[in-house]
Amino acid sequence: MQQRDISIKSTSQSAIASNAVLRNTYFLLALTLLTSALMAGIAMFTNAAPMSPILVLVGYFGLLFATNMTRNSGWGLVCIFALTGFMGYTLGPILNFYIHHLSNGSQLVMTALGGTGVIFFALSAYALTTRKDFSYMRSFLFVGIIVAFIASIIGLFFPIPLLLLVVSAAFMILSSGIILYQTSSIIHGGETNYIMATVTLYVSLYNIFLSLLNILSILSGNRN
Repeated sequence: MQQRDISIKSTSQSAIASNAVLRNTYFLLALTLLTSALMAGIAMFTNAAPMSPILVLVGYFGLLFATNMTRNSGWGLVCIFALTGFMGYTLGPILNFYIHHLSNGSQLVMTALGGTGVIFFALSAYALTTRKDFSYMRSFLFVGIIVAFIASIIGLFFPIPLLLLVVSAAFMILSSGIILYQTSSIIHGGETNYIMATVTLYVSLYNIFLSLLNILSILSGNRN
């Protein structure tokens, strides 16, 4: 009887801890998205020039590494806001290009933004309500992201619309899978650090938004 009570208490404490991580993750995610939007707005207002892909990659991986190394301290919060602010700033020139150089650019941006929101809320709601364990997807997602990343690098040197479409679709699907995996991991106690959970979800949303923007642009005939 005592062993059963201990088991129930342990399960209850685990559920409380998971809920706390989930709550902190969503709160921090909302703040980082606001920071990212603010920095994108500043870049757009100042008409900032596009960064080179190499600079973007160096900044992204450098700040990601710093966030991971400081994830258990207050500096982790500083690093994650620096990371998401930087990524938001890189979006500014991209959004300016769509809005000011394409006849339906504003519509494409709003559609991609709305689509990203719908995908995130739908996947999160599914993971939270079904409470399925998506840990089995880890290896597939890891390999898939590496392959898609390599393909995107190739696309920088060979800007073929079909290749861009395939890579964008791959990133959107894989990022959607990562949202399911990460949310499930939080629920089941696999992820206990809300800073790293936030980074994972933010990057997934960033990739989905850009992927949708690319796909919509190609399908509307704006790339050739």
